[in-house]
Amino acid sequence: MGNKMITILAGGTGSVKLVRGVVSQEDKVNVISNVGDNYWLYGLYVCPDIDTIIYGLADLLDHERGWGIKKDTFNFLRQMEVFGEETWFRVGDRDAATHLIRTNMLKNGKNLSDITKWMCEKFAVSANIIPVTDNSIETRITTDKGELHLQEYWVKHRGRDTVQGIQYIGAEKARPNPDAVNAIHDADMVILAPGNPLTSIGPMLQIKGIRKELSKNKKKVVAVSPLIGNKAITGPAAKYMEAAGIETNAYGLAKMYSDVCSNIVVDSKDKEIVKKIQNLDMKAYDTKITMKNKLAEEALANFILKQIHV
Repeated sequence: MGNKMITILAGGTGSVKLVRGVVSQEDKVNVISNVGDNYWLYGLYVCPDIDTIIYGLADLLDHERGWGIKKDTFNFLRQMEVFGEETWFRVGDRDAATHLIRTNMLKNGKNLSDITKWMCEKFAVSANIIPVTDNSIETRITTDKGELHLQEYWVKHRGRDTVQGIQYIGAEKARPNPDAVNAIHDADMVILAPGNPLTSIGPMLQIKGIRKELSKNKKKVVAVSPLIGNKAITGPAAKYMEAAGIETNAYGLAKMYSDVCSNIVVDSKDKEIVKKIQNLDMKAYDTKITMKNKLAEEALANFILKQIHV
């Protein structure tokens, strides 16, 4: 195992694979987690990105879905249906226990950071998972049919409506988690995981203290592209980038990250963009970035940790 300290800014399904790969090779790993898509459901506080990382590192994640606990049952949800509740947000029975415990702890005065730390211990996760802030941030999508919480847009409406803009409610006033700021400052390398740049990584960059700390340390920050050509590997990244007026390719991504990051990893198929990215005063590296299995996760992590010298 390596002895570097690695800090990863991560969202959910697009990030967990790389986080797993890095944790397989390094002992000291901090994961700063997005909280912009946290959601109140049936009075329970759901933190999809935090839970996906915890479940992923505890080897409990449902790999096919990319979220939730594998082999979970859905009796709770069926009963909610009987009560006439909407059930578009698929909460499994074991998963619901996580949300219930978290909500109770919040009501008893604990903050999200303490709760997350406690949960990591319960799930025997060795990485340090740090919510980017203990304040509330809400990523909202403006569509041609009105404004929706990210979960409603993507899960309930299946991302059908045209995106006109993205807002991060509360990000302006959010106080960065001091542990997150320290994790960026103290790290040997900081990785921006290949999460959705606008809804997984974007909300974190909207917090002034986080952006400032990344900018100060940008020489050691490495971004991993979630795009190949002009398409996202999974999810609606390209759709959101287009709506935000960002070129939907690795160059557009590099430009978006250029004030917080000096290195970017793109897919080998995007080799021709490397020179263009270098004009932004960024170092660009190309390798295979799709992570279809454990070997591919470890290979990409190994490439970043061994081939990129920051």
